[in-house]
Amino acid sequence: MQQQYTRPFYMFFLIMPMGISQGFVTVALPFLLTQNGFPVALTASIVALGLSANLSRFVWGPIVDLSLSLHKWYWISLLASLASLLLLCFIPFSLKEVALLSVIVFISQVAATITLLPINGFMGKRIRDVKKGEASGWYQAGNLAATGLGGGAGLWLATHYNLPLTGIVLCLASLLFAMVMLLIKDIQHLKEKSMLQEIKVMGKDILSMIKLPVALFVMILIVMPIGTGAMANLWSAVAKDWNTDANTVVLVTGLLCGGVSAIGCIAGGFITDRYGVWNAYLGSGVVCALFTILIAVFPYHPATYIVGVLTYGLCTGLMYTAFTAIIFFVIGKKHVATKYSLLSSLGNLPVVYMTTFNGWTHDKFGSRYMLTAEAIAGLVFVVIFFLILKLMRKKNLIPVIIES
Repeated sequence: MQQQYTRPFYMFFLIMPMGISQGFVTVALPFLLTQNGFPVALTASIVALGLSANLSRFVWGPIVDLSLSLHKWYWISLLASLASLLLLCFIPFSLKEVALLSVIVFISQVAATITLLPINGFMGKRIRDVKKGEASGWYQAGNLAATGLGGGAGLWLATHYNLPLTGIVLCLASLLFAMVMLLIKDIQHLKEKSMLQEIKVMGKDILSMIKLPVALFVMILIVMPIGTGAMANLWSAVAKDWNTDANTVVLVTGLLCGGVSAIGCIAGGFITDRYGVWNAYLGSGVVCALFTILIAVFPYHPATYIVGVLTYGLCTGLMYTAFTAIIFFVIGKKHVATKYSLLSSLGNLPVVYMTTFNGWTHDKFGSRYMLTAEAIAGLVFVVIFFLILKLMRKKNLIPVIIES
């Protein structure tokens, strides 16, 4: 029986198709392309083109908010994602087909990205406010687990059997996970005005949100280097500093770290609902920084690397959930897809600049100083924003729940 509110753990399954598609493109596809004679630079450009589809959220967010129902958008984008993934597994990986391959990769990731928008809408409107943290945890955990499934299982199937079978299995798994959508009551788009008028109303709604002191606070907060998880992009590159062999690096940074991060996401959901979004976000930032310092001070040894990477992944999972929950805290229940895509894109900025900063610090001073610098930067901004938050609470600028 369908209910007005839905269970938070449904989000784990709904996001799986997107994660499977992205995991295949970012993990399995690069290996398969290079095995078929594609240069690394060309392979990287194809994958980067696919990932650039995330930028299209700005385009699709308003369209999803202003047309059709959320169920319809989910199924349309899902079918497009499955069709393009299947097609990707049936065309020959030949240098002569670079253009076609690139187009299909891009389309597959655009479609996969669009599936997120109705899910965001359901999280905003079909999850109780007191359960938003838990839903955020399941959402992020599902994304991580599915990326590992699409990449790891996809690569295993392709190398042990064949690519067409891989596509069929991954698409069937995605469709099975998507069936959970049938348990959620749909949200219809009620068109009461012309499209132009609705766009104006949306614009006013977004401007009203941005003018809120708490929304401005969050927008500035999420672009600061607090618990960015940027080292996840560099662990494999710096593994030699801990004398860690390639097989260990692949296992630890891939499957094991993904699983541990997913556990961190789920735990983060319960922490957020229990202690609130502010304590969860700033507290997770502190935990991330302290464990990063511990990794820095322990001896360079493979065991340190293994424990360090997994601990870092667990902390990052906590942070992912707090990040998602804090966005849902300020965007309210109107035009959720648009406002979530706007704020979440800002949250990607610190990952980019901290990855660059970490790489520069490593080459100049080494891993120990790189990790310490990341941790200190996080702690400094946690203290700054804790003090600002305290001042805003004193002036009653922090509401308990954003209703609109």
